[in-house]
Amino acid sequence: MTKEILCTLGPASMDAQVIRRLEELGATLFRINLSHTTLSALPEAIRFIQDCSDVPVCIDSEGAQIRTGEFVHGQVEMRENTIVRAYFRRVPGDPFNFNLYPRNIAGELKFGDFISIDFDSVLVQVIDFENSNGNRCVVMRVLNGGIVGSNKAVTVDRDMAMPALTEKDAAAIPIALSMGVRHFALSFANRSSDVEAIRKITSEDSVIISKIECLKGLRNLDSIAAVSDALLIDRGDLSRQVAIEKIPRLQKKIIGQARALDKKVYVATNLLESMVTASVPTRAEVNDIYNTLADGADRLVLAAETAIGAYPVRCATMVVKLIQEFENGSNQAADHGEPISMLRAPHGGKLVFRMAGPDEQASADQLPKLQVSDTTLLDCEQIALGTYSPLCGFMDRDTLSSVLETNRLPDGTVWTLPIILQINNGDRALPFPGDRVALTGDTGRIHALLDVSEVYHLDLEEIATQWFGTASLDHPGVRRLRESGDLAIGGNILLVERLSSPYRQYELTPAQTRFIFSHKGWNKVVGFHTRNVVHRVHHHIQLDAIERSGADGLYISPVIGPKKPHDFLPGPIMKSYQLLLDFGQYDAGRAVLGSFSTYSRYSGPREAVFTAICRKNMGCSHFIIGRDHTGVGNFYAPDANAVFFESIGDIGIEPIFFEAIGYDPKSAKYISASNEGVLEPISGTMARETLLAGKRLPGWFMHDMVQDMLFEEISNGNQVFYS
Repeated sequence: MTKEILCTLGPASMDAQVIRRLEELGATLFRINLSHTTLSALPEAIRFIQDCSDVPVCIDSEGAQIRTGEFVHGQVEMRENTIVRAYFRRVPGDPFNFNLYPRNIAGELKFGDFISIDFDSVLVQVIDFENSNGNRCVVMRVLNGGIVGSNKAVTVDRDMAMPALTEKDAAAIPIALSMGVRHFALSFANRSSDVEAIRKITSEDSVIISKIECLKGLRNLDSIAAVSDALLIDRGDLSRQVAIEKIPRLQKKIIGQARALDKKVYVATNLLESMVTASVPTRAEVNDIYNTLADGADRLVLAAETAIGAYPVRCATMVVKLIQEFENGSNQAADHGEPISMLRAPHGGKLVFRMAGPDEQASADQLPKLQVSDTTLLDCEQIALGTYSPLCGFMDRDTLSSVLETNRLPDGTVWTLPIILQINNGDRALPFPGDRVALTGDTGRIHALLDVSEVYHLDLEEIATQWFGTASLDHPGVRRLRESGDLAIGGNILLVERLSSPYRQYELTPAQTRFIFSHKGWNKVVGFHTRNVVHRVHHHIQLDAIERSGADGLYISPVIGPKKPHDFLPGPIMKSYQLLLDFGQYDAGRAVLGSFSTYSRYSGPREAVFTAICRKNMGCSHFIIGRDHTGVGNFYAPDANAVFFESIGDIGIEPIFFEAIGYDPKSAKYISASNEGVLEPISGTMARETLLAGKRLPGWFMHDMVQDMLFEEISNGNQVFYS
């Protein structure tokens, strides 16, 4: 991305997670505005930013700017035709009495001066001067009323002689230099000598950004640019001295002059002003930003949007999208393409989508039929809908060998789990390579079409050892493999019809989850995989993962396919999570509940990577890996998942590992089970065993509302576990 973003930090963004997110989105400078930062708070602010990020800090000076003093209640209403007074001494600001800053500026005002205050364009005129018992003040009549806030810009209708730097600026710059700051923005640069004044008290390697926001700055633009490293157009303050209808033309002119002088140009003010309070921008704002880029601006400045706005990360995300759209503007194919997404790209680069067309569906009844298991049909669905991207079908012999031996597909793409169509030979006629067959369930209904590429024999014991690390029939994954047949059919599939499901409301395709995440403004999403009803540690690690990753939200997607006996059925699992959502156990707007129509292979580390890749295809950037994620019994070591992920390398989604966690009754917190005094680790296995025995769990183990739901299901004669 050749264009750059400067983000102003303030109350809404002076947060470690927000700062890191802004850095990830491409912020190249973090601005501290001295007009809104006290001298005593400056070192701590700089240090905090530097501790959170490697992005350089930029100090924005107060400069030659008149501002209002402090109002007791933050802002006041100045009513038209009332008399107000600006005092030389400090007074508690109210609708009739206030201060101007710098305080001595009141002495420079003259009878008849027109003064504009704050963005509501309150207009007052100097009508008198008073000095009663040493209380000197300027008397003004309000000609246009409105709201006035503390520390807001004030403009006098004539030139006011002011130094380039305030006393506060002069004291702040050495502090910043001593802490390694090298970027400085000079507010209200009037002439080249103002730039030289700040250069004298900064370092040789300092970068000086001169802000063009007054008429004198406009008139002396060339000489200011000659001694500056970059220019910044502050359209807000400039519009106080220039008619607002002239700003678009002046912006183009300033950018043109700067580019002719080979100077970089920032553009600031109201880029996404509506997003200070709204989650999406206006059409006028996005059009303005695009045209600003087209004018030749090199860098965009987010001010209030990231300093005090409700959606600092969303604002930066929108700017990045607009920059990408601008830089792709010459690509006419993009005119009708998908919206720009900030989510992780699907595994292999794009989502697979393999649905049979009308002609293929119409001719399906004429094809040879092959009855397969429901788990095979579930795999067909997930292949066709893109969850298993980049797979387009069931693996042939070479692909299976590559996955088992190298954890990669033949083209080098990381893939760890066999996706094979197994059959028992029996008396059935086998298809040949090149055949197209219709895949059915036990009802005979056609669900998918398979273009056969290969039929091959499986050495089940060797495959089990490579796949699961054991050939023991005590392992449920090995047992399923051995029972499913020693022949495999490879080939690409087309989905005709999905299996019926009572959980369709939760069954979101990768394209749908990506749409939802983008609609919610998420680009950093934690995925969570489970085959159990929610317990307290699940809830704890989900919230902790959001905090650790700085994610926008959480995607909970339990497995709802077949499992082994005594595992939870899908209905209670989905109900347990819906209860937590309904009772506000997740921050509003921060969690989405879906489901994953697949089945557990109990493959330990191989399946952990596989389930992470599936969530990557759904749009997740992070994935929670618990102590025994996708494992079973004691077949896999406690650190097996972490070791395997490390050996695989980067797969485009970041694992968040959690060790065994228990409850500490002294602190009432959930912490590492290895700590002294912690009750035994909380796990899905313990929950299943206790509930199967008809006993309640302690409240610290599982939410009472979840247990109440489970026992109500049992009392109503509904199954909770697989038999």
